Amino acid sequence: MNVAGIESAVPHTAPEVDVLAYEAPFLIDKLVEDRIADDEAEAHALFREVKRFLVLVRTGDDARWDMCSRRIDEAWHQFVLFTREYIHFCMRYFGSYVQHRPHGAPETGEGSARGDWSFSAFAARYEAFFGERLPDVWYDDKSVTPRRRVINDNAGQLNVREGQGVVSLVSPSGEVLLTANALASAALRFIARTDAFYVRELPGGLSDEEQVLLAATLVETQVLRVAP
Repeated sequence: MNVAGIESAVPHTAPEVDVLAYEAPFLIDKLVEDRIADDEAEAHALFREVKRFLVLVRTGDDARWDMCSRRIDEAWHQFVLFTREYIHFCMRYFGSYVQHRPHGAPETGEGSARGDWSFSAFAARYEAFFGERLPDVWYDDKSVTPRRRVINDNAGQLNVREGQGVVSLVSPSGEVLLTANALASAALRFIARTDAFYVRELPGGLSDEEQVLLAATLVETQVLRVAP
């Protein structure tokens, strides 16, 4: 599966601390207004990781790092839409325009490797460079809340199989994608036929915690994806 990404080129022209100190209140407002972030704190967290990602890929090494979070990628995309401000940012800190080229939904697991690239390699590089572990905001499944909207690209093609007190969500090829207690039957049937929904809309009398767990598991296994 293709992902959004950019290739490292020339080293950045200012210390990364200066890049990370850059503020964009106009972008923070936009991320909250468009519900890409739940609040200003989350918007700041997303934008911080956009800046860190750009620093990481512009450090002059030969690695190609792919964007592996749909939500951070969307925050980056929104920044690009402020054309004048984004161009000024790129020229000031990197000496050239940094292109954003989305190519579909990002993968977040080992299977997304292209060449030697993998999510674990990116996480290790991030930790080595910044001296801290990759924050949870990079993991889309950890962003799932009852208010989160998710997308099912295979709606209408998935099947539900029941028997012996359990229910399974099954791919068009017959692969079992998830197996749960029969209490999740109504929710899985809803997921199988629905292309986009808020987690809180899952039927069947599930608690908020159960709704989040079910949706997050399917985001983690890439059956569902978090809406930008």
